[in-house]
Amino acid sequence: MTRTAPHGTWQSSIDARSVAEVDGRPGWVSQYGGELWWTEPRPTEGGRLALLRGTGDVVLPPPWNVRSRVHEYGGRAYVIAPAPGGAGPAVVFSEFSDQRLYRYEPEAGERPEPLTPEPDRPAGLRYVEPVTAPDGHEIWCIREELTGPEPTDVRRCVVAVPLDGSGATKPEAVRELVADTHFLSCPRPSPDGSWLSWIGWNHPAMPWDSTLLRVARVRADGSVGEPVTVAGGAGQAIVQAEWESDGALLYAADPVGWWNLHRVELDADGHPAGAPVNLCPREEEFGGPLWQLGMQWFTPLGGGRVAVIHGRAATRLSILDTAGSRGELAAVEPESGVGFTEWAPTLAPSIAGVAGSDEEPYRVVAVDPDTLVATDVTRPRTPPGVADGHLPRAQARTFSGPGGRDIHAIVSPPRNDEFTGPSGELAPYVVFAHGGPTSRVPMVADLEVAYFTSRGIGVVEVNYGGSTGHGREYRERLRENWGVVDVEDCVAVARALADEGTADPQRLAIRGGSAGGWTAAAALTFTDVFACGVIQYPILDLVGWRTGETHDFESQYLESLVGPWPAVEQRYRERSPMTFPERVSAPFLLMQGLEDEICPPVQAERFVAAVAGRGVPHAYLTFDGEQHGFRKAETIVAALEAELSLYARVFGFEPADDLPPLSLHT
Repeated sequence: MTRTAPHGTWQSSIDARSVAEVDGRPGWVSQYGGELWWTEPRPTEGGRLALLRGTGDVVLPPPWNVRSRVHEYGGRAYVIAPAPGGAGPAVVFSEFSDQRLYRYEPEAGERPEPLTPEPDRPAGLRYVEPVTAPDGHEIWCIREELTGPEPTDVRRCVVAVPLDGSGATKPEAVRELVADTHFLSCPRPSPDGSWLSWIGWNHPAMPWDSTLLRVARVRADGSVGEPVTVAGGAGQAIVQAEWESDGALLYAADPVGWWNLHRVELDADGHPAGAPVNLCPREEEFGGPLWQLGMQWFTPLGGGRVAVIHGRAATRLSILDTAGSRGELAAVEPESGVGFTEWAPTLAPSIAGVAGSDEEPYRVVAVDPDTLVATDVTRPRTPPGVADGHLPRAQARTFSGPGGRDIHAIVSPPRNDEFTGPSGELAPYVVFAHGGPTSRVPMVADLEVAYFTSRGIGVVEVNYGGSTGHGREYRERLRENWGVVDVEDCVAVARALADEGTADPQRLAIRGGSAGGWTAAAALTFTDVFACGVIQYPILDLVGWRTGETHDFESQYLESLVGPWPAVEQRYRERSPMTFPERVSAPFLLMQGLEDEICPPVQAERFVAAVAGRGVPHAYLTFDGEQHGFRKAETIVAALEAELSLYARVFGFEPADDLPPLSLHT
């Protein structure tokens, strides 16, 4: 029987511990010897990234953590290669604690052995996106070297690491192959081993702005010759490239404003033999923002067939036939249940990937290449005891923003089949602002959202202007307008929900992390729409962030998001919440990882000090051992319970949960 109770007070089967148990998604799927391998976050094991195989067998026990720190966002941190002795496969992986590459042979059961030298400074040499060299005796990968005291003192190159372990004690055994542009990604030897391709770019471009696709001859001695640029340039973002054959490369690029799949044929000297061909011209994305190195939106299958992830906002997996009718796509469908609404950017050529839907979270799936039917390899990771009737039903919606521009969002109304709100009481709503900001929110079931909706609090996730999935024009709405368009769009969606009678206009909140934390803080500073906000590991001071208070990868990101520094320095100051602490009047909760190199604690500390004594209720929570984003179960639990406590205090309800007290200071 359904009970009537105020929104926010509903009893839910989804507690913070349930959310923490399954936080994150599987990733980095690969295939070796007919067996699938992938990574999976383990919040209850210190937040490590575990490596699994087969039907879910754990390959490396705790505390081994298969995670790279290149660019601080990392990427694909392992590869499966033939063991030097020939007894089964060898896993070569980047270990998070020291960032060295290690070799581990699961069948031998021995302790992982280092392949790279111990750096002079902790985690001073980092490795990512490893591939097996043509001769099978080396691993080729991107290496990032910290060369000085400043965050921007960084050098990157493609290196060859011996599989026999000699590089662990003899640094000279690790050979440098390519030292090219400041940023490098996607090193790929050709099938016959005679060529190496890679993607590169330089400051101030980000990888979704302008990149180059380059190739070079691999000489007989294993060295690499002079590079040739075969595609890309100003205003073109190549985000992935793979060899289709010894003389042809496939790549995802956006010369016409959408990431489409292209082919370029090469002559005997590695130069383009003709103009690149768009293999499937569509106003859809066949790529995405390269936040982590090794992301894959397509994989060649042979015979002119390519598995491609594509779509607008939502994505699907299809098989593209490049040998037959140009642009013909055959869709992959699930074996049973609801259709997929999102495929994560990771694919194995077997065909396998990671998919989810608006009703089920991400899981590893395998696709029959003949029937194109996808079967679950792992089941969705929903903890026991979570009631189906407590899960939200998300709705994709488009709202109207300033000037009539479209704003895409995902609305998840309160849902709990055991409760309903009192007649006439509108639900409180929380606007989720995603990070990036060059990113987006996928429409995939998320227990973090359900934590709130099952208690009677609505959630709307806004893919504000600047988000990906809708072409270059949509994502470039944010160019020099960060802190303006993102805030306006979040405000417009919140007001629209209130105007239509869905949300209580007096009980609106905004929350976000990283770039989303910036948007939340800016909204609280420069608008009066939100009754409170939750700000996680944010950017708060644009001047500080542009002048050394972040890592190398994003150190010039603001050139496009805000404008050229120092020419528009005043704009940096005028948009920063740090400049106007006196304008913040709504209660807020600020949370920060103390090991964050991307958004260091120094900005949060300055902001809290500036707000103190001004009469605004606020709390500042810090977490040891957390970097950019919370990974440990105990942190996730503490953060969610503190957030719910803030909403209860501000929105005026008594939660059914027994929550730790949240002390608000003024």
